Amino acid sequence: MKKLILSAFMLLGIAFSAQAQEISKNAIGLRLGDNDGFGGEISYQRALGSNNRLEVDLGWRNSKDVDAFKIVGLYQWVWNIDGGFNWYAGVGGGIGSWSYDKNDIEDSGSFILAAGDIGIEYNFSEVPIQLSLDFRPEMYFGGDYSDFRDEFGPDFALGIRYKFN
Repeated sequence: MKKLILSAFMLLGIAFSAQAQEISKNAIGLRLGDNDGFGGEISYQRALGSNNRLEVDLGWRNSKDVDAFKIVGLYQWVWNIDGGFNWYAGVGGGIGSWSYDKNDIEDSGSFILAAGDIGIEYNFSEVPIQLSLDFRPEMYFGGDYSDFRDEFGPDFALGIRYKFN
């Protein structure tokens, strides 16, 4: 009976270790989306464990009337779908600053934001590249930034990152 129980635990351990995905220790690249003009973000991911990571994105906006930047940090959980395909979800927040200049009217301020994140990614095995597609809803608070945009910002983006250790 002891051999049967020990064999069962060994088989379960092998099964669970076979399902574990390998997320890259570090990845850096671009996240290209359209959140009311923010458009591009420099994106960095750092693995915190075997299935979770921290993502930090620095975004900027440079339009005719409004210039802004934001930095967002997200804690993400990663689950393997199959092979190099993973899906992930996360939660986080950020801060930003903006300035407005049109028709001799100037204003500026700062804001904070709360964000969620859900997406899918593919990690190539032959080359150290990761492609992702995600949705990040953001809620903005403070600084009269909502005068120039909605308080809620849905952000869809395509990411391409270089993976390294």
